[in-house]
Amino acid sequence: MHETQNNAEALIACIDCDQLYSKPWLQKGEKALCSNCGAVLCERKRGGIDLSLALALTCLILLLLANVFPLLRMSIAGIVQEGSLMTGIVEMYKQGYWEIAALVFIVTILAPLARALLLLYVLIPMRFNRLAPRAARVFRLLETLSPWAMTEVFMLGILVAVVKMADLATLQPGIALYSFAALMLFVAATDASLDVDNIWEKIGAAS
Repeated sequence: MHETQNNAEALIACIDCDQLYSKPWLQKGEKALCSNCGAVLCERKRGGIDLSLALALTCLILLLLANVFPLLRMSIAGIVQEGSLMTGIVEMYKQGYWEIAALVFIVTILAPLARALLLLYVLIPMRFNRLAPRAARVFRLLETLSPWAMTEVFMLGILVAVVKMADLATLQPGIALYSFAALMLFVAATDASLDVDNIWEKIGAAS
């Protein structure tokens, strides 16, 4: 959907057939469909800001747990080692793979952390009918950062490594691994609950 204005009289275009419509006013849980092709034009999420706020706060807590506690406990021939998320990144850096270390740091720690903090920055004042300073710029940055928060890709990499090492060592998942798995689900839930149109309308109305 491409918005041409942010106010109630704005026109919206169907993302599939480009048919133009006047933007409808919707109740929570309602969605508008294109009469030409049936695609979703716009939707008002049922949970509202409260649900997105709770999920964003949960993501922040899970991200902190994933970085504080061990990711895996590995035992080979009586030698036990524990590794955290940062341990792997530091080891890659020490072995000369600084580009990969930087990329993993960005997509697994920096981007998810920045995304959660920016979302809380915008939503907390909005929850109390106020607008954070420079909320439009922050929310636009948040949308830019979203594709870089690739927790699911990192989780898939961990699972592949665990399967390959299962025959060579005794592996015990740590609290961080469970936290990271939960984080992946809660990030997806936050994205699904976030009513972007409603947030932009509130920002536009208060500007």
